[in-house]
This record gives sequence, C-alpha cells and structure tokens, in this order.
Amino acid sequence: AYAPVLRGCHLAIPSHRTAVQAWVESLRHYDDRHVGLADLHPDVFAVMPRVDILHTVAVWQRNYKRISYAKVKTRAEVRGGGKKPWAQKGSGRARHGSIRSPLWRGGGIIHGPRGPTSYYYMLPMKVRVLGLKVALTAKLMQDNLHVVDGLDMPTFDPQYLADLAQYRRWGQSVLIVDVNKMPENITKAAASLKTITLVPALGLNVYSLLKYETLVLTLDTLAFLEEKLLWHDSRYTALYPFHLPYSDFP
Repeated sequence: AYAPVLRGCHLAIPSHRTAVQAWVESLRHYDDRHVGLADLHPDVFAVMPRVDILHTVAVWQRNYKRISYAKVKTRAEVRGGGKKPWAQKGSGRARHGSIRSPLWRGGGIIHGPRGPTSYYYMLPMKVRVLGLKVALTAKLMQDNLHVVDGLDMPTFDPQYLADLAQYRRWGQSVLIVDVNKMPENITKAAASLKTITLVPALGLNVYSLLKYETLVLTLDTLAFLEEKLLWHDSRYTALYPFHLPYSDFP
C-alpha cells in the first residue's frame, strides 16, 4: 500500500546524503498506527553513534546541579586547645602548641572539604549539540522514536493513553515532546500516569533521552529541532568568527 509523505525536509540536505524516514502515527484511534511517512534530516537523525559524547554530556548534566555541603572544622574551629599542653623543652616529649593540632586525635582537619562546593562547569556548545544529535539518532535506530501528527486525543481518560502505549509497545517509560502548548486531554491523562511524561521541546536533553525508553515527537517538534540543531553547524565561519553567538539564533 502507498504511504503518503506527510512531512519533507525543509532544510537543505548535503548532496552525498539522503533523508531518513519514520512512520507517522496518530493518537486519535488505536488503529492509526501508520498514517504516513516523515522525512528526517540525516545530519540530526543519522549521525555517527558517539557513545563517548553521550557519556560526557550525561555526566555534565548530573554534575552541573550538584552541590556538596560536606564541611569539616580546622584547628581554629575545633573547641578547646588554647593552652600549650606542656613546656616546649625539658619533658623529653615532642613539642606541641595545641591539643587541637591536626596531628592529635580530635584535632582539626587539614585540607578537608569546606563546602558548599559546586561541581558546575561549562561544556562546549558543540559537544552539547552533538550529544542531542547522537541521542536522537540512537532512538531512531533502536526503533524507539515515534512521530505523531499531533497530541490531540478523543478523551482525557488516563486508561486510554495507557492502553494506547501498551498497544503500540512503547515500553515502560515514554517521553512525549511538543513545541506547541500541550492539549488539555493529554495533559490531564498523563498527569496520573507515572510511565508517561510530557516536556516542552526547549526542555529536551540528553539525560532524559537516555532515561526514557521511548521518545514521541510531533511533526512541529521535528521541524523545531532540526532548525535549532542545524543552525549550530554553520554558526561560525572563517569570515565571521565567534561574536554575539545568539544574535542570529533562529
């Protein structure tokens, strides 16, 4: 049977590459599993599977919000120890000036943690963008990326959405992304389901793509992601180096 192409790539594709395709589904009925095809840009959904990039970005995401509150006392903060324990000379013992010296049991700690300590660091933008491309490619290659024509559902019953995910074998955890405002029915239905999460397109990140088994994108979200991610491939040139990096952001 002939499957119509519901979406083509609006951005230029290199001559040596071809667009990849994915089935377009619908949430209106259980049987609307394949209503057409969508062309996906190969520079976003068919890049080299760099597992090292995924690991680098995932570690960065887990660390940039991490704060350690571990704190120990120095010899100046430990209670007591103001008096010299014994005379400097004449006793035959080693010389000491305080019982709270780091050499003593119960003394201060030298070079210990002095929290709160932030583990934030800035990861290069190119690495973060490549991480998103690799994660999206992995989802598509593993058949865990599903494209829908929209998020409109006939009812706000959570059981309908749960049965739909089970019928289409979406797995135990589903991440649904849309660039537009979420419809009321799917928002109410997903609110009481622990296995289905709704996020805006601007909140899509590598850690969430690795955490959830299935990714569901709308047609508008595909265009949004391709435009944003491909812009980074040509944002710097030899004639126009790094300057006001977001002045021409689409």
